[in-house]
Amino acid sequence: MLRRLTVLAAVAALAAVAGTARADVFTIVPSQAAVPGLVPNSLGLTLPSSLMTPPANPIQLSYPQLLGLWQQAGAAYGIPWQVLAAINKVESNFGRNMGPSSAGAIGWMQFMPSTWTEWGMDANGDGVADPWNPQDAVFSAARYLAAAGGASDLYRAVFAYNHADWYVREVLGLADLYGANSTVAFSLDNMQQSLDSARADVVAASGALVTARQTLRADSRLAARLQSRADAAALLSDRLALGKRATLAALARDGAAAAVARARGQLATAQQALAQAEQASAAASFAPAASNLLASPSYDSGYVFPVGGGADAVSASHTHHDYPAVDIAAPMGSPEYALADSTVLRAWTYPDPSCGIGMTIQAFDGQVWTYCHMAELDPQVVPGAHLTAGEQVGLVGMTGDASGPHLHLQLQPATQWPQQEAWFQSFAGSAFHWTDAAPEAARTIAFAARAAPVLEVVSPQPSGGVVLFTR
Repeated sequence: MLRRLTVLAAVAALAAVAGTARADVFTIVPSQAAVPGLVPNSLGLTLPSSLMTPPANPIQLSYPQLLGLWQQAGAAYGIPWQVLAAINKVESNFGRNMGPSSAGAIGWMQFMPSTWTEWGMDANGDGVADPWNPQDAVFSAARYLAAAGGASDLYRAVFAYNHADWYVREVLGLADLYGANSTVAFSLDNMQQSLDSARADVVAASGALVTARQTLRADSRLAARLQSRADAAALLSDRLALGKRATLAALARDGAAAAVARARGQLATAQQALAQAEQASAAASFAPAASNLLASPSYDSGYVFPVGGGADAVSASHTHHDYPAVDIAAPMGSPEYALADSTVLRAWTYPDPSCGIGMTIQAFDGQVWTYCHMAELDPQVVPGAHLTAGEQVGLVGMTGDASGPHLHLQLQPATQWPQQEAWFQSFAGSAFHWTDAAPEAARTIAFAARAAPVLEVVSPQPSGGVVLFTR
């Protein structure tokens, strides 16, 4: 019911968090002076000595400095400052993640080097057009958007910046949200940083618990094995020697057990802090643009996309495995959600060698789903528990046989591809983006149902770190 609150109410909640600063109107107001430099650079642009290398001490700006920079660049080129702020947020998280990206984009506004040589500028007057400098980068972005027609058609201009409809909608939606109040961008950023930090703490604590439990299991087995050998030794000297080793192993086991108890307590503390951060950001998550930044659940027709973060951060392929399953890639620690109203059939917090930490649930429509490779499973996810669509169940990780952070999702039995289901495809471009083109013909592979609920490897040599299994 809460999810039906209007975006207007969500913006009002954000404004309340931000304070009572005057609301800014999201309109295009060209500068009174002629807009300069709306043609590509000619020869003679001075670039940093190493364009692709981030500076040793990157510049970080305060919120007032950022706001002033966006407003100055926007006024100079007739681009709403909110659009520049939104691109700055989406592209580099206000200068915190400046790359180079996997595609080679660099700096505060993530220009490709070839685009920078055409449109980069020396806005701060130091003689160098530097994409790692906030003033140069933001003014260059405003110049590029203006040259792409941003003074009259923002959609077209932002599409020129990144050729993806989901990207344009995310940027303009975020810009519209920022326009409600000049401090919303920063209150929302604070919420995101708090959530990201709390999620990272949970991932770290969960990993420490897994390691501690593995150590305890190994020490317990060694202590038991040595004690068994001591009890069975025929000679007194052997019995005494083995008994001494068994005692030392038992001490190590007891120490490992204490470490497990401490790790459990630290995980519980981290989970509580995350719950508090989630509660503090709950009101803001109702606005769609804020929802993506805060990695809140996305709803559609009774289903929820199982990984939060939006199309900018989350991706999937039409055909990745050679059997029906989907790997949903997302940053480590991204929240995972129950994809529908469901009941937990199985849940495991000690990593399975293939699946890692995960769970199996039965949705309201009878379909059975397995989640794998989770970094952490939330405490309420236990066999028999009833989950509501959108309820958080854990965090994205790479436990088990996984080469990178992602959610491995598959039906049980694996008779059809999750990404071919209508509910999954309805989230394309909003909750995630495709990393490949749609196949000309849908692949259909039928698999016989497995009778026993056990993890079974169906290929002895998984390709490229991909886990091939079914439950």
